[in-house]
Amino acid sequence: MRRALVCGAGGFVGGHLVKKLKLEGYWVRGVDIKQHAFAATQADEFLLLDLRKPHSCWQALNLNQGPSTAPRQVFDEVYQLAADMGGIGFIHSAECDIMRNSALINNHMIDAATRMGVGRYFFSSSVCVYRDMEPSEPALNEDDAYPALPDNEYGWEKLYAERMALAYARHYPIEVRVARFQNCYGPEGTWRGGREKAPAAICRKVAVAEEGGTIAVWGDGTAVRAYTYVDDLVEGLYMLMQSDLEGPTIIGSDEHVTVDELVRTVTEAAGKAIHVQHVAGPVGVQARNFDKSKIKSLGWEARTSLREGIARTYGWIEGQVKQAALPSAGCTEAGEH
Repeated sequence: MRRALVCGAGGFVGGHLVKKLKLEGYWVRGVDIKQHAFAATQADEFLLLDLRKPHSCWQALNLNQGPSTAPRQVFDEVYQLAADMGGIGFIHSAECDIMRNSALINNHMIDAATRMGVGRYFFSSSVCVYRDMEPSEPALNEDDAYPALPDNEYGWEKLYAERMALAYARHYPIEVRVARFQNCYGPEGTWRGGREKAPAAICRKVAVAEEGGTIAVWGDGTAVRAYTYVDDLVEGLYMLMQSDLEGPTIIGSDEHVTVDELVRTVTEAAGKAIHVQHVAGPVGVQARNFDKSKIKSLGWEARTSLREGIARTYGWIEGQVKQAALPSAGCTEAGEH
C-alpha cells in the first residue's frame, strides 16, 4: 500500500484530494493547522500542525513509531497544498501574511521532505504567477511565466516556491511535480468570511437574495476567467503526480466566461431573477487564457461544464446558507486565485 502525506488536508482542494487518494488505495495522513470546516476527513490519520515551523514539518513526515533500530519508513508521495490564501479581497489585504506564512511552509516542507528521503513531491502553484492579460491575447503556456510579472504578491510567492522545489529536485534524489491551478470551485469550499472565491461568493449572494433582489459584484463584470470544478482539478493533479512530466504544468478548464456570465449561470441554477449592481472593489487581472497541451498529453480534460459544476456548488451552498440562516448578502469577490 502506497503512503501519501497531504499538507493542507483541512482545506478545500486538500480535502477532496484525500478522498481521491483513498479511492486509489493509499494510506493517507492529512496535516493542517485546522480541521476541515465542512466534511469529516477520510484520512487514516489527521495531525493538527503548524507547518510554518520546521519541527512540525518533520513531525508530519515522520512515520517511525517503533524502536530506533527499526527500518526507517518514508512517505512514497507528499502533496504540498498548505498555504495562506483566499479570494481576491483577502489576497489584496493580507499581502505580508500570505508571503511570510506560505514561504515558511514551502521552504521548510521541501527541505524536510528531501532530507527524510521522500521519493516524489507535489507542489500546488497558481496561474497567479502570470502577468495580466487582455481578453483577445493568444493563450500563454508554461514558459510564458517569464519574464515574470505576477499581478499580486501571492503570485510572486508561488513563483519563488516553484523555483525552490525544482532546485531541490536538481540537486537531490527527489522528483518534483508542480501544477499551476486555475480558479477552482465546488462543494465543501469556503463560502463566506472573506476568503471565498468568486463562484462561492456569488452562489452565497444569490442564495441569500430574495426573488427579484439585487446583488453587488466588484468591477464592471467584464473580467474573463476559466473556472475548474474541483473533481477535475484533483484528477489532473493526481495524473500529473504519477507521470514523468517535469517543470510547471497548467491545470484548468478551457471554458471561458466573464464574471457577469458566471453570475447568470448561478442565477439560472438558483431559478431566480436577480439584478446586478457593479461596485468598486479589487478585481484582479482582466483575463486568463492558457494552453493546456502539457496536461492534456496525459489524457486529461476538464469534463465538468460550468453549468453542471455550478448547479452542484449552488445546491451545496444554498444548504449551508439555510443552515446558517444568514440575514443579508455581502459583497462578491470577482477575482481568480
